[in-house]
Amino acid sequence: MKNTIVLDSFALVSFFHKESGWEKIRQILYELSSFEQKALLSVLNWGEVYYICKRRVGKRKAEESLGLLSQLPVKIISVDDDLVKEAAEIKSDYPVSYADAFCIATAQRSNGQILTNDPEFKSVQHLVQVLWLT
Repeated sequence: MKNTIVLDSFALVSFFHKESGWEKIRQILYELSSFEQKALLSVLNWGEVYYICKRRVGKRKAEESLGLLSQLPVKIISVDDDLVKEAAEIKSDYPVSYADAFCIATAQRSNGQILTNDPEFKSVQHLVQVLWLT
């Protein structure tokens, strides 16, 4: 794949729960693996995947989701002070969640495109490329 893919928690939750668009995620992850590339996921969005899964299906299944995630071609991106400031700037200017602001800042930093179906990202399509699941 040519472009860096940045995952939003929405995409991974859709994948784990086989919700709308999950086949597209599976295909992209397969292609990334074939090219020995990895999608990026902010550690804040990693935490978001965990808490959403825990709320939906309980702690044991949420832990299983994290185990599965560790086997996928996904690199967890830690946050540094500059990324926190970049995300805070985005959050202050656009109607997105704080976790989504980290996803956006990660995509800007990596010149990547965000894989999601979260409608919040419509307000930032001029800042980053968004690859919609459906």
